[in-house]
Amino acid sequence: MDDGSPLLVIVDGANVVGSVPDGWWRDRPGAARRLRDRLAADGLPGHHGRVEIVLVVEGAARGVEAVPGVRVEEADGSGDDLMVDLVARAAGRSVLVVTADRELRRRVTELGAEVTGPRAVRPGR
Repeated sequence: MDDGSPLLVIVDGANVVGSVPDGWWRDRPGAARRLRDRLAADGLPGHHGRVEIVLVVEGAARGVEAVPGVRVEEADGSGDDLMVDLVARAAGRSVLVVTADRELRRRVTELGAEVTGPRAVRPGR
């Protein structure tokens, strides 16, 4: 599936931040900002084509602003539901969802998205 658009990379912010026990729970917005900044700087390591990165945040991490190279989407409710909606709206595009959440992986692959785990965007991959 490719309409010439950049690869849409949807990052499950809570899942990726929570994948490393580095004290993120003490400052959720700060952890989300650090992830956002790393995504803006590194993109999707190992992918050489164009990408459009969307970081989905929820709960206490809401309020993190977008920066050049990373659009931030705030979930009013479930971040998983928002990511599924983003995948559904991207029909016809190549989409990669970054998460380790099994149920979310099932839901987005049913819509045609590819999935990869948090290590794809974490340091020390």
